[in-house]
Amino acid sequence: MAKRDYYEVLGVEKGASEDELKKAFRKKAKEFHPDLNKDNPEAEGKFKEVNEAYEVLSDPEKRSRYDQFGHAGVDPSAAGGGGYGGGFGGFGGFSGGIDMEDIFGSIFGGGFGGGRARQNRPEKGRTIQQNITVTFEEAAFGTEKTIRVIRMEGCEECGGSGAKKGTQPETCPTCHGTGQVRMSMGFMSTARTCDACRGTGKIIKEPCQKCQGYGQVRRDRTISVKIPAGIADGQAISIRGEGDHGKRGGPAGDVILEISVKEHPIFERRGDDVICHMPITFAEAALGAEMEVPTLDGKVRYTVPEGTQTGSVFRLREKGIPHINGRGRGDQLVYVQIEVPKNLTGPQKEILKQFAEATGMKNYKNKQKFSDKIKTYFGG
Repeated sequence: MAKRDYYEVLGVEKGASEDELKKAFRKKAKEFHPDLNKDNPEAEGKFKEVNEAYEVLSDPEKRSRYDQFGHAGVDPSAAGGGGYGGGFGGFGGFSGGIDMEDIFGSIFGGGFGGGRARQNRPEKGRTIQQNITVTFEEAAFGTEKTIRVIRMEGCEECGGSGAKKGTQPETCPTCHGTGQVRMSMGFMSTARTCDACRGTGKIIKEPCQKCQGYGQVRRDRTISVKIPAGIADGQAISIRGEGDHGKRGGPAGDVILEISVKEHPIFERRGDDVICHMPITFAEAALGAEMEVPTLDGKVRYTVPEGTQTGSVFRLREKGIPHINGRGRGDQLVYVQIEVPKNLTGPQKEILKQFAEATGMKNYKNKQKFSDKIKTYFGG
């Protein structure tokens, strides 16, 4: 049977770049890998074909001969053809600079055939995520809290080895301490994680009774954490080295503390500004008044000017939230809401009628403007 064109095998154009070739090879190699196509008898042949095509096209010299003379230019039986290394040699003959463990990492998870040995490698501890609730004032001005953390720590009984006191883990006889078992599949060889030692390269014949051979035990700890002034709802604090302890000398993980801020009965937050909606009476708005305004620092005196309208906003400088990790504070914005009285008595209503007749429209500029617009639009 005549060989297919190598470019056709990889599914690329003749002028494909090195990166395009490598990308196409990864895709095809994964598609036809024998381990993923055990029910397809044709997969191994196609896998060989893909490897042969890439081995030639990834080598500039061989690719040049192939482009000039076709398969004859790289046929190992032809004089000067050079071939492709008399087979694949466990993929050792590739000249395209491609790492087979990198290629098949997505197939087997962490390296060709199950990943490289994890024997005695330091392993960082797990990061623990927790939530803490603080008051509006605590978030604004900062505070110190004590939190409870349940984490894994090294077993004191066995010193973290997992073996019974007085004994030591032994080298795995199955993988001889490599953590992997190699398998030959005709023209190639693969490696998988050793089942006997689970990739550690060590066997524990007599496990520590306290940690059951794990090398770590669960402990309940309390740690103190500083909540910085100005922190907002949903932000997080990283507490370094307070998570699970590492294995085999690896560093401890962290604690990620997510902040939840309780709602305040008076204040809202907008960035670093504090918002306060303050109702005032009709008389206070019309005549002006000196009032007590609540702030995070306590009550302050503020004079509401005569003729204040609903929706007016007063700014109290530097009465807002401190800037986190910086200097200064936001402001407090006071939104005025004029409250109209309800359930008036007869005499009260009579007084208001007399007031309305006395003022007329001359004291209501916005109302007068609106009336004029209506007349202009509708006529009359």
